[in-house]
Amino acid sequence: MPETITIRQDGSTAYLTLNRPDARNAMSNQMVNDIREYFDSIHDDRSIRAVVIQAAGKTFCAGGDIKDLQASASMSMDEKIATMSEFDYMIRAVNEAPQVTIARIQGAALGGGFGLVCVSDIAIASTNAKFGLPEVRLGVAPALISPYVISRIGLTRARQLMLTGGRFDAQAALNYGVIHEVHEPDTLDDAVATTVNAVMQCSPNALAETKHLIFHVTTRSLDESLPHRAQLISRIRETDEAQEGMMAFIQKRPPNWAKT
Repeated sequence: MPETITIRQDGSTAYLTLNRPDARNAMSNQMVNDIREYFDSIHDDRSIRAVVIQAAGKTFCAGGDIKDLQASASMSMDEKIATMSEFDYMIRAVNEAPQVTIARIQGAALGGGFGLVCVSDIAIASTNAKFGLPEVRLGVAPALISPYVISRIGLTRARQLMLTGGRFDAQAALNYGVIHEVHEPDTLDDAVATTVNAVMQCSPNALAETKHLIFHVTTRSLDESLPHRAQLISRIRETDEAQEGMMAFIQKRPPNWAKT
């Protein structure tokens, strides 16, 4: 069993809980490995359509574990690069997961925790959430999460946030495009449930194909991506799920994968 996270599955939805509340859910090396191993294990599992990433306690994630960062000072450069690469493997596994990832955020989401929010498909925060990239105030840089932050919010805003290290509230995060919804603490779970329910109305295969499509078209020119786009729509129309979805629409009924 993972040491730093807990996993609960409810039908086609998995709930991954960061479970180091006494350490404000700081990302230790072990937590990084536990998250990566879980997402690796479900990569080909189409029975799971959504993964809600949440946290125990009052803090979503305070960033990297300072104790682990200090311990790495005595490592060789090769060892340091290998350790840091594990974080990138983890964040990439979340980013590119075929499942829909939904971040449920309360309290602080800083540094690596901010990066985790930036690679979620949908981020829903409490009004008490706080965000920030404090690395420069600690004498370091947000090197590993920088591509994902810039992709999420754009170069201009990323410059401001990375080069000041200040914190900002949930409304600002909404305005910046970091998150998608803000709710009062007592309605946060209902808002997450509403989003989960929306995902459950979608075809498992179409969700996975669309996740792949998003990354394919955003890393290629229109001409380069055209063969993939044309082949995808031609191929997916012939699948059993597509045929069921179109027939359900004609017959004015829910498709057989829809959860009510």
